[in-house]
Amino acid sequence: MLLITNWEFRGYSGQNCLNCNTDNVDCIFIENTAKTIEMVKLGVLLTQYHRLLSVAAIMDVFETVNGFYEEEGRAPFFKIHVAGDDTHASAFGAYQLQELDDKVRYDLILIPAFASTDMRKAIRDNKGYIGWLCSQRRQGASIASVCTGAFLLAATGLLDDKTATTHVDASGSFAAAFPSVKLQSHAVVTQDQDIYTSGGSTNSFYLLLLLIEKYCGREVAIRTAKYFAIDMDREQQTYFATFRPAPSHNDELVSQLQQRIRKDYADVNTIEELINDIPSSRRNLARRFKQATGVTFIEYLQRTRIEAAKRVLEQASGGVLESMIASGYNDEKTFRQLFKKTVGMTPSSYRDKYNLRSTPSRHSFTLSSAPLQDSPRQP
Repeated sequence: MLLITNWEFRGYSGQNCLNCNTDNVDCIFIENTAKTIEMVKLGVLLTQYHRLLSVAAIMDVFETVNGFYEEEGRAPFFKIHVAGDDTHASAFGAYQLQELDDKVRYDLILIPAFASTDMRKAIRDNKGYIGWLCSQRRQGASIASVCTGAFLLAATGLLDDKTATTHVDASGSFAAAFPSVKLQSHAVVTQDQDIYTSGGSTNSFYLLLLLIEKYCGREVAIRTAKYFAIDMDREQQTYFATFRPAPSHNDELVSQLQQRIRKDYADVNTIEELINDIPSSRRNLARRFKQATGVTFIEYLQRTRIEAAKRVLEQASGGVLESMIASGYNDEKTFRQLFKKTVGMTPSSYRDKYNLRSTPSRHSFTLSSAPLQDSPRQP
């Protein structure tokens, strides 16, 4: 499919296209060139347990881009479809649900986030999409997942040996479930060949901007960012993370060690102090711990401590020294290095961003008391 930007064209509907000689509303005819450009066929997957806001954001952004083109007298760039199993829904807004058909080829497919936090159930109840996604990929479709939609994408095997990201708080369970994926939990967006993933929540907008820039060009991406008031320079999502590992495994020994770490993280100096009376060898317990939680002993202890330090820094009286002591560290250099490595910014920067003392003055919103007056809409 040929993609051209900054062209002059008009869309044909209700009459035959001068190039393909069919009444094809998906064609964009470029005047004086006798060349037809097909609209990019975009499929938004309406999975079971999809997060409504995630689907709505995708639709809103691409509909807005189409609107930009229409404002300039040009045909919409994307042909938007909602695809899925009509067992649970038959439409999304004005879009009728398109059945999954291997004969219908999409150029770009987007998998929204899941509303459910039970990823095993989400994958199991959406397994019917796995074969279809693989078929579409074989036919050349680009595939992108938003937030926890990466779990379904990873279940297809299409992310094996590729880089990916997901919601930062779901990174642990993702790493445990899909060890063959090169998880980059800090990343806002990943691109590996024509497969894309995004982090959680507002990070999805950065994925959509990346896709718009790919298909429509930088100028349209910047216009879209301005329209939705999105800064284009977010480089990582680590500082949004909250380390709350869910006890979703059934390993009692691992659960016992997790409880000890949560209780005694500030007082222990070595892992041996935590495991000395657990009836298992260190090697065996280390293997089971990594398998159950997705991280090692040391990383789990460090992240628990850093989470404690973050809580201190978020309070009005929280200082760097107080957060270091509360989290169990006694060497300031080591603490600062680990904090920046884990959170993506220094303790001081984190305090300035989230501290209760600084937040009201830096982020408060004021309503004007002046009377409202009618004014002409500015172009």
